[in-house]
Amino acid sequence: AVPCPLRGRAGGMDLAYVCEWEKKPKSNHCPSIPLVCAWSCRNLIAFTTDLRNEEEKDLTHMVHIIDTEHPWDVYSVNSGHTEVITCLEWDQSGSRLLSADADGHIKCWSMTDHLANSWENTVGSVVEGDPVVALSWLHNGVKLALHVEKSGASNFGEKFSRVKFSPSLTLFGGKPMEGWIAVTISGLVTVSLLKPNGQVLTATESLCRLRCRVALADVAFTGGGNIVVATSDGSSTSPVQFYKVCVSVVNEKCKIDTEILPSLFMRCTTDPARKDKYPAITHLKFLARDMSEQVLLCASNQNNSIVECWSLRKEGLPVNNIFQQISPVVGDKQPMILKWRILSATNDLDRVSAVALPKLPISLTNTDLKVANDTKFFPGLGLALAFHDGSVHIVHRLSLQMMAVFYGSSSQRPVDEPALKRPRTAGPLVHFKAMQLSWTSLALAGVDSHGKLSMLRISPSMGHVLDMNMSLRHLLFLLEYCMVTGYDWWDILLHVQPSMVQNLVEKLHEEYMRQNAALQQVLSTRIVAMKASLCKLSSSTIARVCDYHAKLFLIAISCTLKSLLRPHFLNTPDKSPGDRLTEICSKITDVDIDKVMINLKTEEFVLEMTTLQSLQQLIQWVGDFVLYLLASLPNQGSPVRPGHSFLRDGASLGMFRELMVVIRIWGLLKPSCLPVYTATSDTQDSMSLLFRLLTKLWLCCREENHITEPDDALIDECCLLPSQLLIPNIDWLPINDGIISKLQNKQLVRLQFGKAPGLVGHTVSSQFDAFVRTPGQPKIDHLRRLHLGAYPTEECKSCTRCGCVTMLKSPNKVTAVKQWEQRWIKNCLCGGLWRKMPLSYS
Repeated sequence: AVPCPLRGRAGGMDLAYVCEWEKKPKSNHCPSIPLVCAWSCRNLIAFTTDLRNEEEKDLTHMVHIIDTEHPWDVYSVNSGHTEVITCLEWDQSGSRLLSADADGHIKCWSMTDHLANSWENTVGSVVEGDPVVALSWLHNGVKLALHVEKSGASNFGEKFSRVKFSPSLTLFGGKPMEGWIAVTISGLVTVSLLKPNGQVLTATESLCRLRCRVALADVAFTGGGNIVVATSDGSSTSPVQFYKVCVSVVNEKCKIDTEILPSLFMRCTTDPARKDKYPAITHLKFLARDMSEQVLLCASNQNNSIVECWSLRKEGLPVNNIFQQISPVVGDKQPMILKWRILSATNDLDRVSAVALPKLPISLTNTDLKVANDTKFFPGLGLALAFHDGSVHIVHRLSLQMMAVFYGSSSQRPVDEPALKRPRTAGPLVHFKAMQLSWTSLALAGVDSHGKLSMLRISPSMGHVLDMNMSLRHLLFLLEYCMVTGYDWWDILLHVQPSMVQNLVEKLHEEYMRQNAALQQVLSTRIVAMKASLCKLSSSTIARVCDYHAKLFLIAISCTLKSLLRPHFLNTPDKSPGDRLTEICSKITDVDIDKVMINLKTEEFVLEMTTLQSLQQLIQWVGDFVLYLLASLPNQGSPVRPGHSFLRDGASLGMFRELMVVIRIWGLLKPSCLPVYTATSDTQDSMSLLFRLLTKLWLCCREENHITEPDDALIDECCLLPSQLLIPNIDWLPINDGIISKLQNKQLVRLQFGKAPGLVGHTVSSQFDAFVRTPGQPKIDHLRRLHLGAYPTEECKSCTRCGCVTMLKSPNKVTAVKQWEQRWIKNCLCGGLWRKMPLSYS
């Protein structure tokens, strides 16, 4: 391995926002030592500080959790840890957090009522008095591989493939068992298992017979379900030890078996030129949780560091000729051994203060350095190194070559100036003490030595000049990855400029339409939510955000109302009443709603009167929206008008048509559940009129490839609608108070924890004003379609992404409405997490 200097062109990273603590006279947040942070797949960041009380002279160890879209809305909790917090770790779903301290206590935090800004400690474990140095959730067996070289393929199955990977432990039937593993400073490994009944099984075992001090450790997993633990006593003259850990449950008790694996000495300790130069190993990390064959090591002295990347290989064991004569080696039966080999190493660097590893599961084997070099601009291939001079470097995770660089205010310097020749400034420099890369590696969060949280963008091109198509391809590939995995894509939106939006939305739709029907159905709502978040970033597409949110609501209502239909006889054919409804409505194109209704088995639509009445608000929205769409048809030439895209969307119009038929049948059973219209004539059948016009419009665009223009007679009839019925106002969007649209001009935004920013709105944000309720106007529950008044007295929650508002506690007791509300208990329509709002949110 040839040492490589960390030199390259400056750029590739810039500051998006900085959030800091308010200075108070009696108590202040100060960085904890050590300072730790963690970034979840839902774009929640957890980090630690110590709250110093000047009067009582004591420290409170705090855990803070923020959503990257609302960093000022920090949830701070007294962790209850008596000693400093040493580890934070999110689970694979991003909904639970582990914290461990220097007294051996481990706590599991979960959301209260599924709110991103309300957390509680539920369970935990303890190894009394033994500081925890490494912590990880057990692997659940789910691993998706990204094939960067196939990013241009049409099939998602080629770009993202499921890797055969065994869970660390399974329950009966192969279901992964949840739990965590921790390594302590005295060389103990402790495993805690969460049983389905809430009970915690804990076992503790020594890593090896001769226990020794463990200053640094990390945990990784193998495809066979085993766990690999790497440890170091902190001295570069001592070997870095590796152990295989097997966990099992025997007679309702947790059992741990350990086995010693090959160890290694850092190359810098065996190099005569550097011998004794770097006495301490300061960082020890596996390159990925599920990549136990590759490890990153950093050795340091007081001023400098050196970084090495090692790989575990299977090598043939040479056999002496004498033994070959006795027992010849035939074919591939040559004895094999595992051996650590160095892949790459850096030259002398400034002292490294923090390391952040990529989370994208791009599998790079030892022979992939050439392939990696061909795709070297892909962001997920880099890891981040922070230095004591305030700079941050992104380097390739195997070759350690420079990919991008960021210089803090205290580290501005010529790029090619060697680290050892620079004069040192007096006093400590501000630098990151803890860092985390986002799950797509397009953003980096760092907490510095003053306790400030900084959010950095990492360019998809890594600061190099790439054509627009290559940058768009990178963003599109990562959006597809988030669509398939269900991860939040906020960090990708950081890089989307208004000029890119239209292109990205079209390309995303094209890729989606290439997938098979089953996958399209699974991803149908997620792609709509993704399009809405993209369109929010451009003034030319802002009206389409309203349409996408309305489409999400329509899909949800259609699924819920159809699910209430029950077959009259239990031994009915394969198709459900909902499927038969869709089939009949698509076949029968009659404009008379009663003639369509005759072809249905009305006994399948019979529901209890209380159920029908409880659905009136949702039914009213369907009726109002159909009326609004038809009334806006004469103005269809204006794409900035909300609802425009529905006029050419045959699938959505077909859904509305089906729902109108269902509502008509239910109206015969319970007239009070029908939508209420204000008509100029008492004898007018509004439902029949709207269904007739809706069917005519649907016939124009029912076939996607043969869309025809509505005829003049239909447009004339729609022009008359405002004189026949009162056209309702549609509540399109909640007020969006997120940060993402404020970051598009690439200017640094300074924020303060606990204080919502009084930012001047971006030009895109001002476009929302036509579609949202202004402060002081009556508020609405966007999911229940209930009016809350101008100043709501009920506790509410809002979506962290789209801003959708709904009441925290359900006012309903009817089963059907509870079924509707249960759909949104964990996530919003768009998939975003909920956060609790103050009563004064208006």
